[in-house]
Amino acid sequence: MKHISVIGSGTMGNGIAHVFAQKGYQVSLIDLSQDALERAIGTISKNLDRQVSKELISEDEKSQALANIKTFTNLNDGVADADLVVEAATENVRIKLDIFRELDSICPEKTILATNTSSISITKIGAVTSRPDKVIGMHFMNPVPVMKLVEVIRGYATSDEITDRIMELSRNLSKSPVEVNDYPGFVANRILMPMINEAIYTLYEGVAGIEEIDTVMKLGMAHPMGPLQLADFIGLDVCLSILRVLHDGFGNPKYAPCPLLINMVEAGYMGAKSGEGFYKYTKGSKDLVVSERFKK
Repeated sequence: MKHISVIGSGTMGNGIAHVFAQKGYQVSLIDLSQDALERAIGTISKNLDRQVSKELISEDEKSQALANIKTFTNLNDGVADADLVVEAATENVRIKLDIFRELDSICPEKTILATNTSSISITKIGAVTSRPDKVIGMHFMNPVPVMKLVEVIRGYATSDEITDRIMELSRNLSKSPVEVNDYPGFVANRILMPMINEAIYTLYEGVAGIEEIDTVMKLGMAHPMGPLQLADFIGLDVCLSILRVLHDGFGNPKYAPCPLLINMVEAGYMGAKSGEGFYKYTKGSKDLVVSERFKK
């Protein structure tokens, strides 16, 4: 594979483009918004500068990585030569299905279609295409340039050949791929999201405060950040979406999202990206400050 197209230039999309470009692949980064694409290139450049400052790469390697990325606002142009498309759009099943229907109609027959979804069925996505054997999940972790794991999810119809190629490709990115089967939440979020949801219930029921809950998990379980801080980092809207996929997929009440989480998302408190969730976030500050709403 030489040509990689990445759909979506947000946090995950620009991170995926970064790692492919740094490893010498020709990357087409696609978004509806030119402004979003320009912000993405700025983010990639800053992250590469950080790697240069840590002497992980040279200035020449940074320049070459940036030169490997071209941006497109037209989907047809962006995927014309793609050996692999990695979709990293918003975690919405309707949007993803529409994207994959269109990709199937315009991509070359050789093109493998991958999604960075963290919970939506690969089998369901593959079923709207004429190439379900070439549809697969590549669930990168955030921040993509730093995190080693790629959860490689094979749909019911994904072929052994495509799975093997994506596993090898992930290794070529210096990642550690893990192959999993297609059930709601896969492995990562099937385990992580109920833990986050239970932490929110623990707060909701008044068992302990935000700092206390996060401190127990950091000091007692050796987690690098507590579950409520992590929920803010992921995005509370994303957590809610994944929990709903789990709840709908299994029909088990243990996956039902906490009412507090639902209220926070409906009120626009999405976590770090909105400036407030369980914690309050101020631009330029790294201090972890509990939201006034939750202070005793």
